[in-house]
Amino acid sequence: MAEDICFFAKDSIIIKPPKKSPALLRMVVVAFTLIFGIYICSICLKQTSLENTSKYLNIEVMEKPCHNYDMDQSEIPYVHYPKPKTFSRAECSCNPVRRFAILSMQRSGSGWFETLLNSHMNVSSNGEIFSVKYRRENASSILRTLDTVYNLDFFTSASKNHCSAAVGFKWMLNQGLIEHHKEIVEYFNRKGVSVIFLFRKNLLRRMVSVLSNSHDRYAKLLNGTHKSHVHSHEEAGTLAKYKSEINTTLLITDLKRMEVSATESLDYFNSTRHMILYYEDIVRNQAKLVDVLEFLRLPNMDLSSRQVKIHNGPLWKHIKNWDDVNKTLSGTAYEKFLRADY
Repeated sequence: MAEDICFFAKDSIIIKPPKKSPALLRMVVVAFTLIFGIYICSICLKQTSLENTSKYLNIEVMEKPCHNYDMDQSEIPYVHYPKPKTFSRAECSCNPVRRFAILSMQRSGSGWFETLLNSHMNVSSNGEIFSVKYRRENASSILRTLDTVYNLDFFTSASKNHCSAAVGFKWMLNQGLIEHHKEIVEYFNRKGVSVIFLFRKNLLRRMVSVLSNSHDRYAKLLNGTHKSHVHSHEEAGTLAKYKSEINTTLLITDLKRMEVSATESLDYFNSTRHMILYYEDIVRNQAKLVDVLEFLRLPNMDLSSRQVKIHNGPLWKHIKNWDDVNKTLSGTAYEKFLRADY
């Protein structure tokens, strides 16, 4: 019996797996490891994809454009949300901004009018920016400057960029405006720029102001300093002492040329959203400024300026050869300019 058991034990010892079994086992282990690795990698890739998707979704929410759903559809082209390159508008990033340009002629009250606008807490009117020649060298330089201004990247003492509700500047007709009117009109209409025309009815008074200002560029009557605008009655009185001498031979021709320039600009920019103002009307009735604020969709508030008018009273006090001027214009369509106060 013992021998049988031993034999059984021997038989048990003799019966072994084939020599190739370890290799097969290793193959099974390797295959399992490979499959498991692929599975793990696929899970990781899915997680990475989900993380990236989540990240992009977050960015998309941050860059979500600003909208005012209560706004009249006709107003949408004139409402903008600038993203300046030079600073962040921060909490004002969704405050809408309207773009405007004051089109005028020198010595037509545009400086005074602009200071009135800039007294509004939400307005940035940046002055006569195209008086600098390189900005108006050609259409491309003009449009490039406009982009800078309307993107709030143009800085002057009048800039209130962060929370401005209206941004613009004043532009004289002889500063590339008429020469490149086609490109500028197309830009204004495409970019939603509102135009404010500001003219002077009494062109003879404008001429006196131009001649006086031109004289002071060289005479510098205020302590050796030239000033186009003044802030005291004393300074105004000093400048008003100079009497202009007008070339009566060219007087009617010059007055007609001024009229043509104004009419021409109105024709060229007729397709833009615009309003027309006259200096004399604002002087007589500053309620006209309410119309301007409504035009720019700005909250109504009192506007003020420190500027003081230089040439007051009848024109004969400011023209050296008054008798000749009076004789030249009497009986013409321009006779009315001789008597008007403004």
